[in-house]
Amino acid sequence: MKTHSGAKKRFKKTASGKLRGRRAYSSHILEKKSPKRKRKMAKPVDIAPSDQRKVRTLLGGGK
Repeated sequence: MKTHSGAKKRFKKTASGKLRGRRAYSSHILEKKSPKRKRKMAKPVDIAPSDQRKVRTLLGGGK
């Protein structure tokens, strides 16, 4: 299976095999969000366990 082009732009696999991606709600309507909250959004987060199987498949790591 080919790697999904959209997924490879949005997710990264770490050296230990974990999946990282951008945080949700971080791209617009930022005026009402606190600076602390916006700073936290700048850092990538681990993908939820329920989504990991799907993301791995899209990145070409599934069966």
